[in-house]
Amino acid sequence: MIRKLTLALAVSTIALSGAAMAKTAPAPVADLVKTVNIPYEKFTLDNGLTVLVHEDRKAPVVAVSIWYGVGSKHEPKGQTGFAHLFEHIMFNGSENAPGDYFQYTKQLGATDLNGTTWLDRTNYFQTVPTSALESALFLESDRMGHLLGGLTEQSVKNQIGVVSNEKRQGDNQPYGLVDYKRSEALFPVGHPYHHDTIGSLEDLAAAKLDDFKQWFKDYYGPNNAVLVLAGDVNAATAKPLVQKWFGDIARGRDVPPVNAPIPTLEKPVRIDMKDKVPTTRIYRHWVVPGLADPEFTALRAGASVLGGLASSRLDNKLVREEQSAVSVSSFVLPFVHSSLFWIQADVKPGGNADAVAKRLDEIMADFIANGPTADEVQRVAASDAADRIDGLEQIGGFDGKASALAQGQLYVGDPAYYKTELERLAALKPETVKSAMQKWLTRPVLEIRVEPGEREAYKEVASGGGARTGTLSAPAYYIAPGTDAPAATTVKADRSKMPAPGATPALDFPTVETGTLKNGIKVHFARRAAVPAVRVAVSFDAGYAADPLDKRGISNIMGNLLSEGTLTLNATQLAETEERLGADINIASTQDRTVATLRAVKPNLAASISLLADVVKNPAFAEKDLERVRVQQLTRIAGEKNQPQGLALRALPPLIYGKAHPYGASQTGTGDEAAVRTLTRDDIVAFHQSWIHPAKAEIFVVGDTSLKEVTKLLDKQFGSWKPKAKAAPAKNFGIALPEAKGRVVLIDRPNSPQSFIYGGKVLDAKGSDDLVALRAANEIFGGDFTSRINMDLRETKGWSYGVRSQVAGNEDRVPFMVIAPVQTNQTGPSLKVLIDHAKDVAGAKPITKAERDVTITSNILELPGSYEQSVAVLGQMRADALFKRPFDYAEKLAGKYEALTAESMTAEFKSKVDADKMVWVIVGDAAKVKPQLEAIGLPVEMQSQAAKPTDTNAN
Repeated sequence: MIRKLTLALAVSTIALSGAAMAKTAPAPVADLVKTVNIPYEKFTLDNGLTVLVHEDRKAPVVAVSIWYGVGSKHEPKGQTGFAHLFEHIMFNGSENAPGDYFQYTKQLGATDLNGTTWLDRTNYFQTVPTSALESALFLESDRMGHLLGGLTEQSVKNQIGVVSNEKRQGDNQPYGLVDYKRSEALFPVGHPYHHDTIGSLEDLAAAKLDDFKQWFKDYYGPNNAVLVLAGDVNAATAKPLVQKWFGDIARGRDVPPVNAPIPTLEKPVRIDMKDKVPTTRIYRHWVVPGLADPEFTALRAGASVLGGLASSRLDNKLVREEQSAVSVSSFVLPFVHSSLFWIQADVKPGGNADAVAKRLDEIMADFIANGPTADEVQRVAASDAADRIDGLEQIGGFDGKASALAQGQLYVGDPAYYKTELERLAALKPETVKSAMQKWLTRPVLEIRVEPGEREAYKEVASGGGARTGTLSAPAYYIAPGTDAPAATTVKADRSKMPAPGATPALDFPTVETGTLKNGIKVHFARRAAVPAVRVAVSFDAGYAADPLDKRGISNIMGNLLSEGTLTLNATQLAETEERLGADINIASTQDRTVATLRAVKPNLAASISLLADVVKNPAFAEKDLERVRVQQLTRIAGEKNQPQGLALRALPPLIYGKAHPYGASQTGTGDEAAVRTLTRDDIVAFHQSWIHPAKAEIFVVGDTSLKEVTKLLDKQFGSWKPKAKAAPAKNFGIALPEAKGRVVLIDRPNSPQSFIYGGKVLDAKGSDDLVALRAANEIFGGDFTSRINMDLRETKGWSYGVRSQVAGNEDRVPFMVIAPVQTNQTGPSLKVLIDHAKDVAGAKPITKAERDVTITSNILELPGSYEQSVAVLGQMRADALFKRPFDYAEKLAGKYEALTAESMTAEFKSKVDADKMVWVIVGDAAKVKPQLEAIGLPVEMQSQAAKPTDTNAN
């Protein structure tokens, strides 16, 4: 079970186990709330731009985040989709930075880079090296104040094509059409929240260029924006730079307030839908107060108690005890003017949906009538408050400190509003939650049911068009390590060229120390003290590749069962113990490793490690839990067989590795349906005893502790671990691979609005080989937004929302893969484009010096910002161990990049990637795409789609 990531509360540091841990009393949440603080300085330019600056010197990077007070709620009839379209357009070039925005940020070494649109806002964010701050401000200010000169019919048409494929991609997913029905049913016609944010493509296609220009003038002025700079900067440094680049932008119109009352349905509404889904899903929805309303906190807590915590009431009743549902969830989706109270339950395949719906309503009715217990409220408050602390380690991105400040300022006019939320949370009482639930959830409900079946015929949306608006070129500067770039000017802004960043300090990766437990298990430790937290990963040489051929899926089901109880704690007690401690324990597998991870705060480290050890060493593997988890896994398999990506991920590995190879099973790890049905408890116990074994273990730790301290704690829990069986033998990677030959395998998925292309080939290389040159070359081919295939299929042709390629990170033979969801009527031409580009790199169009320089500059500049968070450090340490590299490998990467040439990168790609020998799995509507594919000249084989969902009972 996936549990919410939390930090621990400061409770006893005594190592607890079993029932003692289940009864541990937590410290007051109010004490934890006091530690949450994001100090900032605020100033406002004459044109109305609000600027917030937060200083955090832990890394030489700055998060640049700008939030505009415009979202889909501002769109009048006939202009739906404008806000979302402009999110795309503002990445598509401005007057003084023509071409794709990403080609410039790539030259700066930007990380955490993206833009999003929702009902109430549009935001853009990137984290850049400190020396590139002025460059980033130039880019952001140019698209705020100088966009219209770069806006053309062609660029708009191009992005409408991209948006149309984004819509197809979402619509093509199971349950992908529910959002439209939900918004239309809950919010009446004329309400700002009535339509989905992606809007109407017909509205976009019918609009004139002047309509788009006026939209931009109305909403993207500095007085409707909040700029946050967080990281290696202070207000004294930031203010003159912001004034220089944003100060001369004219103030926009004052955006009038939006009238968006909280609607109430006149009577209960039920909508029935059919889709390609593995089981019936039941939704319950109410519109409730907005995020700034005091009752919002109580409702959010109520949703967590009901179906958000791992120990939630719906989980305990419907999933664990009665086993009538395979999954449940409940949460509140926050908006400014109102929010959405959301419950969903996936019925056990073959079960009675009406009975589950009735039981769900009974549990809710009891909860609304009687409210939560004090312990439930405390666990919710502890988890939510700790989540905010967890975010303090990151300065930018979706959920970092810059985002917290920006949302508070934009939504309620208070950057520190997060404190108000947390104080309400700390003071929350059960009766307050009960009162809010009784007030808002006794109103008429919207129920949506999605049942397995054929969805209604899909209405085809417009195709893409236009042409790419810029070309990738070498930066005007090229910074070799240790040299200085031209100094940035501090006088009058000159927009004739982007200011060049200064030199970036070389990466200083944390020193990794290694110790050994009494039984020989290695412990690798790196200190990070930005927050009082510690991450532990107990890694086992297991993973999906360890699954026996006739028991594929066993590592996945075993990992899920480890989270379902120990010899002294059942599943509910285990979940409650984690929540009280604030610890987060997860078991997950990759192809090569099975890893038990822990997130804890330093004062609670001993108790958390004790709980981790109990989970790893003493699983109950109760028969009733096995049957429940088995059904959940079978349901996931059925879901994969109805999802485009899932079908492709299951189909490709046996085609390129062979069914008998350790990597020849589904890349999802869920395994074979027949094998999962027949697994016994004895099978799982035996697998656990031979693979989750001290001889196959290695421990990695990052956080606010020391090697001596953490080794002592780990030794107490793992150092005397005595296995009950011999360690399993090494995996057999010597199995011969099938002959590589180019072909297309087509999986028919009728009525699909998109085709999912998944190509692959096993390379003559292992993960432990030096793959720097190959991965750098792949970045140019397809591994980056500015890559050749993405720029062509997305930005030039408008046939896809985005395509990519990658060199996987397997321990043994690695595959090269291409992933491309494309519109149905361009499936064949898209595949030809992919093949032609691969051949071009190895032939007529080798990697250029300009492409090489941009890629190397980007990768070197990104290094200091890549390890801002401890989870990234932990991931690098684990990768270094897996691929048998020294722990200072990351510090050597800059030198490796610098040594690459365009010729060496081309040669590496040519020697490893042979487009003529790739297998292409394509999931789509065969009646429409097969003729297109046959025209390419490759053999086309049909592979039937998985059988329709059936009863997933084991017997």
